Amino acid sequence: MYIFEMNDRIKIRKKTMNATRKNSLKNQVSEPTLKRLPGYLFFLEKVREEGLINISAPTIGNALKCDPTQVVKDLSVTGIKGKPRVGYNTYELCHALEEFLGFNHVNEAFLVGAGNLGNALMSYQEHQTLGIKVIAAFDVSKEKIGQHIGGIHVLEYNKLFHLSNRLEVKIAILTTPNEVAQEVAEDLVNCGIKAIWNFTLTNLNLPDNIIVQNTSMSSFAAVLLRRLNDSES
Repeated sequence: MYIFEMNDRIKIRKKTMNATRKNSLKNQVSEPTLKRLPGYLFFLEKVREEGLINISAPTIGNALKCDPTQVVKDLSVTGIKGKPRVGYNTYELCHALEEFLGFNHVNEAFLVGAGNLGNALMSYQEHQTLGIKVIAAFDVSKEKIGQHIGGIHVLEYNKLFHLSNRLEVKIAILTTPNEVAQEVAEDLVNCGIKAIWNFTLTNLNLPDNIIVQNTSMSSFAAVLLRRLNDSES
């Protein structure tokens, strides 16, 4: 009996150490690396579907126009290591990337602002899931309330407060007009939201414990156009 108990303790200790190591890796990952990981995953899923079982870092780097050394460094955050003269197992690496990024878990989210951008995001969800699933959208426009977009029901904004308490959603996608973004963000925080994906141009002023990911379409457009102009000059 004592031997079995000791074996169980060892197994539990190993699992705890592995979980601690993974959490430590996630905390140490830089934002540029995090932004590159989904690109690796998309590419690896594609070659896996084509029947490729093993792939090397130089092959990945060549396909994605990335230095092989950077590829190895980026992929090391998953805990998966390539084997000499063999490379990475595509099935194993895809699974590790999905787990690391959280794409293999469904995180429910609210979307506030059912305008053109909000509609596009809801429609996109019908075909792709990135670990985030919008379960309800909210707006103040009577024309938009009651619509179904991408299988998502657009509700009256005031219902946000009731549903947030009942469903305990922690993520919100903010696609409102810029002038009301701060006020809406504060409402979301008061509703228990812990992370906001901000698509507005507003620099949100929120408590330090609230995670804000800014995705400015105009900023990306500015970079694209500047690079285009530079290449033609």
